[in-house]
This record gives sequence, structure tokens and C-alpha cells, in this order.
Amino acid sequence: MTRKAHLEPYLSATELKYRYREASNPSEARRWQLLWLIALSKTIKEAAAVLGINYDYARAIVKSYNQQGETAIRLKKQPPKKRPSHALLNSLQLEELRLSLAGESPDRGLWTGPKVALWIAQKIGRERVGKQRGWEYLKKSGYSPQRPRPRHKNGDKIEQENLKKNCHIE
Repeated sequence: MTRKAHLEPYLSATELKYRYREASNPSEARRWQLLWLIALSKTIKEAAAVLGINYDYARAIVKSYNQQGETAIRLKKQPPKKRPSHALLNSLQLEELRLSLAGESPDRGLWTGPKVALWIAQKIGRERVGKQRGWEYLKKSGYSPQRPRPRHKNGDKIEQENLKKNCHIE
């Protein structure tokens, strides 16, 4: 026969039930429910089986509750992590890129990701910038290459024009 787990008398079974029902976070509610079930004379193993959680995890919850009280059960809100700024260009440089994209590329062709990456590398003084980053900045600046539809190399222009004149689609 397994023995009943010991809970320090921080809160009564009624208070544990109240905390379980009022918890807004599902993980925290599950922890309160575990403690409430143990306060109702269930073993840690039985309570863990009811909740569908690992026995060792349930035992750790009971241990931390016995040591620290209700502060161990509440979720500790982590301060939001500051994401490092990976922006290569500031707003002025981004505007300069937009103006450059309105003109011709250095090789007189269409702007591509690698060409933009090269432009950025020269602008910020880096040795190189990844092609993907160039593509991202190309899209970020709203560039859309406008090129005509491809024509078949063996297409007969006179026949195509005749077909257009004789076709009566409205």
C-alpha cells in the first residue's frame, strides 16, 4: 500500500480547490488541481494518473509546494527577451535603397537578391551580405520586377497578328 503524500498546511483543501478553479493559466490550474487531489487523500501516483502527468513531475510540484508554498505553484512571468536588431539598414538607408531600385541596377539588368546584397554590403561597409538578405530587402522595399511575358523563339509575329484580327472574342 502506498502512503499518502504529505502537504504542508499552507492552504486548506477548500482553498486549493478555489485556486484550481480560479486559475487562468492551464498549467497553473493543473498544479493546483494536483495539490487539491492530494489534499483529498489521493497519492501522488493516483493524482498524477488522473491529470495525465508524469509521476516525477507531480512529485517535484509537491516538493516545491512544501518548500516554498503557493509562490512555487504560480507561474513566474519572465521578462520579455529583447530581440537583437538584425536590421542591416536604417530607415534612411532603406529609403536610399528604394530610390536606387527605381533606377537601373549596376549591370543595367533587373534588380535581384544578390545585386541588392552587394549594394547593401557596399553601403554598410561589410565584406559581404547574404543573398537571402538581399532578397528580403528587395521585397521589404516593395520592388516588383515588371517584365514582359516571354515569347516563343519560333513564334511568327505576322500569324499572331492575323489570329488576333480574326478572333471575335468579346
